[in-house]
Amino acid sequence: MNHLTRRHLLAGVPAFAFTAAAPSVLRAQGAYPPGDIHVLCAFPAGSGADVLVRYFAEKLKPITGRTVLVENKPGAGGNIATEYLVRSKPDGLTMFIHAGNTLASNFHLIKNNPIDARKQVQIAATINKQAFMLVVDPKKPWKDVKELTVAMKEKGAKATYAYAANSGKIMGAMYKARAGLEAEEVAYKMAQDSMNDMASGAVDFACHDPQFGMQEFRKGTLRILAVASAERLTAQPDFPTMTELGYPMDLLGWFSAMLPAGTPTPIVEQVNAWINKVHEDPETAKFLISFGGEPWVTKVGVGQQRMLKDIVDWEEYVRIAKLTPS
Repeated sequence: MNHLTRRHLLAGVPAFAFTAAAPSVLRAQGAYPPGDIHVLCAFPAGSGADVLVRYFAEKLKPITGRTVLVENKPGAGGNIATEYLVRSKPDGLTMFIHAGNTLASNFHLIKNNPIDARKQVQIAATINKQAFMLVVDPKKPWKDVKELTVAMKEKGAKATYAYAANSGKIMGAMYKARAGLEAEEVAYKMAQDSMNDMASGAVDFACHDPQFGMQEFRKGTLRILAVASAERLTAQPDFPTMTELGYPMDLLGWFSAMLPAGTPTPIVEQVNAWINKVHEDPETAKFLISFGGEPWVTKVGVGQQRMLKDIVDWEEYVRIAKLTPS
């Protein structure tokens, strides 16, 4: 899973631009069939993703006036939950809150993938943006990516870096390729598992998820040098992007509310309006920022376009990182 954090509320999150149209849509629920809404989560209960999914599920209850149930279906990199979604009736009663970029990566990383997200998944509403982070131990002398790059070139093949998720592996591989480094990658089951090795110097730097990165940054146990999004996130304006520093990449993580393809347009629009309504609560912005990202509110269609772009981009990412489908 890819997860999310930082301080101050966004003074002008452009997110809320679309909520003005929500009331009329919220009243037009005739096309939505009666029944409980089942929200799928691709990760175990208590995980970071589960916390995010349950936050939105709880907020949807008073907005929809319905019972909203969360069903955890972990496994296969999210594909178990995705398969359940695409086999569900396209009536809006089964919703999947998940990372759109994960669907894009799975398109290339799962051998004989039974799911074609381009044809079988409809992104109804976007939820947040987040970006993986290039981090070092704060006791190290490197204050920015330029200093780190110089030091890693001096170390040559003895340089090392940590990762614990595919997006971290991709970020590290792209940095290596763009900077001309020979650093050896070191895989960890969890990001936390790399902390002792970073502190001891066994690994020089890491590419980790934003929730973990911001958590350790706030504690003073990690220094964040840059993020992997193409543009700086409003919620984290102090962190430069790898792109602006001369290492082009656009590894944007983003969660969304998904429905099976073929769901009638009025239902898709209704879900979009409901999710955008959740964003009107100031607590939602605080919550998403605390997870290392920022709110991302859009009209129907924007999320689908981003997923299609990511599917194309991930073909190159997989090639650069030399990942083998499994």
